[in-house]
Amino acid sequence: MPLPRLAPALALTLAAALAAPPPAAASPVPVVATFGVIADSATRLAGDCAEVSALVPAGGDPHLYEATPGDVRRLQQAGLVLYLGLGLEGRLAAVLERLGARQPVVGLGAAIPPGRLATDAQGATDPHVWMDPAIWAEVLPALAAALAAAAPDCADRIAAAAAAHAAELRALAAWSAASLATIPPEARVLVTAHDAFGYFGRAYGLEVEAIQGLSTEAEPSVADIRAVAELVAARRVPAVFVETTINPRTIETMVAAARDRGHAVALGPALYADAMGPEGTPEGTLIGMTRANIAAIAGALGGAALPLPAELGDWAQAWGLAQEGR
Repeated sequence: MPLPRLAPALALTLAAALAAPPPAAASPVPVVATFGVIADSATRLAGDCAEVSALVPAGGDPHLYEATPGDVRRLQQAGLVLYLGLGLEGRLAAVLERLGARQPVVGLGAAIPPGRLATDAQGATDPHVWMDPAIWAEVLPALAAALAAAAPDCADRIAAAAAAHAAELRALAAWSAASLATIPPEARVLVTAHDAFGYFGRAYGLEVEAIQGLSTEAEPSVADIRAVAELVAARRVPAVFVETTINPRTIETMVAAARDRGHAVALGPALYADAMGPEGTPEGTLIGMTRANIAAIAGALGGAALPLPAELGDWAQAWGLAQEGR
């Protein structure tokens, strides 16, 4: 039976529809995170469903960063703004609060159970939760929910990526613990310039001492430097560390003071804490910065970093590190 002939106008419409290109995919959602650790995990979860950028530039200090007029425009144009809270972004707090009245602004620190959070002697919450990858894994469900709300068509992909990233972080935590366990018991003292390693020490059984407090806004005193120097000399600590965002002058003064007390302590490699490494390097990721810290700390204190586990093989291969075995 012959097919019925279409009316000329309908035929033209159908032909045009068949010849037209398929509808364009939805544009990636612009997402602005306050600092690199959040941006890294958001990128891992969202993939090409979001265009993620960090407000604080690579190597910058989120404690001290102040938004420029250009930053404010970026934040206002974002489909989603992500921050940690817990007192980390002290100078950005007012800007974030104003933005939250008119667009999606999500504080990830609220997802961490209060019992998992640490405080200092003055009762201030320690915001450096990413230094324990197992705690950071607990943030991922809230991060995934925020990204899925901004890009609902990608919700399933985001959920799957969150589960995979959480497994990586748990494997990273187990590898970190095993590597740091190679440090001799008498050398398990981690001395840093800035008190960013509390969760790290708690997770891996290291005593942590710092010259400066939780926020880099607090200036260390001569008494602080002297007290840490006396501890380093008395305990014969083999090496001390400064973070990449901290002026090394204070830790160098402490090293000199320890030597005056008869102990020649080494200054170990710079550690990553409030900022990851340069963009485009393995250390510019949360996994990579943790890997570098573990290798630096274990090596300087008399231990050794173990080969990376199979669960981190995809990450290592993506950075051309699989053949190195660590």
